[in-house]
Amino acid sequence: MVDTIVGKEFPQKVIPLIEQAKRTIDIVVFDWRWYPQDPGASVQLFNQAIVRSVRRGVKVRVIANNDQIINVLKSQGVEAKKLVTAKLVHPKIMILDNEIAVTGSHNYTQSAFQMNYEVSMILRGREEIQRLIEFFNNIYG
Repeated sequence: MVDTIVGKEFPQKVIPLIEQAKRTIDIVVFDWRWYPQDPGASVQLFNQAIVRSVRRGVKVRVIANNDQIINVLKSQGVEAKKLVTAKLVHPKIMILDNEIAVTGSHNYTQSAFQMNYEVSMILRGREEIQRLIEFFNNIYG
């Protein structure tokens, strides 16, 4: 099953998936921002859903490009790292419990969640997302 996410729909469709995750959330994302000065921003609501998932025992692993977000995530109990590579780490993938994947153009920024033209997809079923799982595991190490 595939569900299309267009523009501003991202937080309303993805936050419930984060809240339902039971075991793991694996993320590789090009750009991720944290807005502590704006706790009601849709991306900050998304960020807080990630933090709540860690607090309820979900293992969250992240590959990101920005040292600042990596440090913030680590301070919240997320296993976060930056790849040392000559290649650009450009994917936007979230894999939840190895059963649901969210992938597309959305970065985890206020601009992506509210202003940009963005499209992403929710994919369900282990077979459908197996290559994404393998991709993540290969680059995470």
